[in-house]
Amino acid sequence: MLNSFPFYLILIFAIVFIMMIADKIKVAYPILLIVAGLLISFIPGIPNIKINPEFIFLIFLPPLLYEAAWAISWKELWHWRRIILSFAFVVVFLTAFTVALVADYFIPGFGLALGFLLGGIVSPPDAVSAGAILKFVKVPRTISSILEGESLLNDSSSLIIFRFSLVAVSTTQFIFSKAVFSFSWMVLGGIAIGLLIGLIFMKLHKYLPTDANMDIVFTLVMPYIIYLTAEEAHCSGVLSVVSAGLYLSNNRHSFLSSASRVRGYNVWQSLIFVLNGLVFTLIGLSLPAVTAGLEKEGVSFNSAIGYGMLVTLVLVVVRMLAAYGGVITTLMIRKFIPVADSAKPEIKGPFIIGWTGMRGVVSLAAALSIPEYLNNGNPFPQRNLILFITFVVILLTLILQGLTLPYFIRRLEMMTPEQEAEEQQQYKLIKYEMAAFALEQLKDQYGKALEEQPLLQKIADKWEASKMLTEDTEMTADGKIIYLNILRKQRKWLLQKNRKDGNLDEGIVRRHLHQLDMEEEKVRHL
Repeated sequence: MLNSFPFYLILIFAIVFIMMIADKIKVAYPILLIVAGLLISFIPGIPNIKINPEFIFLIFLPPLLYEAAWAISWKELWHWRRIILSFAFVVVFLTAFTVALVADYFIPGFGLALGFLLGGIVSPPDAVSAGAILKFVKVPRTISSILEGESLLNDSSSLIIFRFSLVAVSTTQFIFSKAVFSFSWMVLGGIAIGLLIGLIFMKLHKYLPTDANMDIVFTLVMPYIIYLTAEEAHCSGVLSVVSAGLYLSNNRHSFLSSASRVRGYNVWQSLIFVLNGLVFTLIGLSLPAVTAGLEKEGVSFNSAIGYGMLVTLVLVVVRMLAAYGGVITTLMIRKFIPVADSAKPEIKGPFIIGWTGMRGVVSLAAALSIPEYLNNGNPFPQRNLILFITFVVILLTLILQGLTLPYFIRRLEMMTPEQEAEEQQQYKLIKYEMAAFALEQLKDQYGKALEEQPLLQKIADKWEASKMLTEDTEMTADGKIIYLNILRKQRKWLLQKNRKDGNLDEGIVRRHLHQLDMEEEKVRHL
C-alpha cells in the first residue's frame, strides 16, 4: 500500500486537472474521468488496481447519498412523490425484469436468476453523472427535482433486487413468503433506523455545547454510523442514510448554527468533489482486471462487447418507454385523483428524463461484490461476464447519453428566456418582501432602539432602499465587475498596509480580509 501511495497522490492531481479541462470544454467530468482512468490503465508500470466492493459501498456511498439528501428539497420531493417513487421502484423493477428476460434468451449460460442479478446491478441511473451534466445546461425545476428525487431512492431498490437475486443464485431456492418479509424489513427497518439515529444526532447537535468544528465532524461521521448500523441489522443502509439525510436537512435551521451551515457546506463540497473524482477514475482503472476475467470463462471479447451493447440498448429503450408511459398514466389517474402536474402534457420533458439514464458507481460496486465462489465451493457462474457487461453499460451510457444530453436539452429549448426571467423575478420579489418584513419588525418592536442607535438606523435605511429597488436599479454585470475590482483593490491595500506597519496586529487584518472574501462571494451570487 505504501509503495503505491505516490501513485494515488499523482492520481488526485490528475483528477483535478481533468476536472478543470471538463469545466473548460463544458463536458461532464465523469465522462472524462472514466476515459482517463481507462487510458491510464494501459500505461506500463501502473499498479494493478483491484477495487474492493466493500471499500466503495462503505467509503464512497454513504457520504455521496447523505450529501445528495441534504441538497434536495423535501417540498419538491413530496410534490413529485408519485412519479419519483414510480421511477425509483416500479421502473427499476421493470428494468431488471426486462434485462433478465433478454439475458436469459440471448446470453448463453444465463437463467432468469442470473438475469435478475444483472438487471439489479445495471438498473439504477447514476445521480452524479446527471448532476454534472445539468450543471452546464438549464432545465426546468420540475425535471431536475424528479431526477434528484429518483436518484436518492433507486439505488436502494436496485440493491434490494440484487441481494435477493444473489441469494437465489447462491442457494438455488427462492421462498416467496420469506422474501416478502425480508423486503419489508429492509425497507421499513432501514427508514426507521435512519430516522431514529438522525433524531439522536439532532439532539446531540442541539443540546450539547458544540461549535462549528464539532458540528461538521458530527455530520461527517453520521452517514457511516447510520449505514453500518442498518447493515448490521440486515436493513437497507442506503435507505437509512437517505431518510436520515432528508430528515436532518429539513430541520437543519433548528439545530445547526449559521457558522456550522456555511462552513459545513464548504467542507462537504470539497469532500464530495474528491470522492466523485476518485470513484469515476477507479471505474476506468478497473478495466484490465475485468477484461482478464473473461478468459477464465471462455467468452470472447467481441461477444462480451455485443452483450454489453445489447443490455445498454434494453436499458435505454425501457427507460424511454417508462418516461412516456408515466405521461399516459398521469393523464389517466388525474381524472380520479389530484396529481402534481396538471398542465398540458408535452414530449420534451419525458424525453429528457428518459435519456438521463447514465450508470455509475453503484452498478460497478454491486457487480464487484458478487462472490467468486458459491456456498458449495463452485465458481460463481458468469461472474466475470457480468462484470464486463456492467463496465460496458457504464462506459456506453456515460459517453452516448452523457455527451448528447446537453445537445438535446438545448435543441428542445427546455428552459425558455421567459422561464429564466420568471425565476429571476421570483428571486427579486422574495428579496424585496423580506426587506419589507424586516423593516416593519424593526420599526414596530424596536422603535426606541432605532432612534437611539445610529447603526440600526443605517441598517433600516439599507432595508428601505432594498424594498424600493426596481429592476432598473439592480446591479448590472458591469456594476458587478466594478465592485469586484474595488474589493480587490481594498484587499491589495490592506495587504500592503500589513507589510509596511510592523505594529499592526495581523489577526485584525485577517478578519478584514475574511470580510472582503465574504462580500466578494455575496456579489458573485447577486
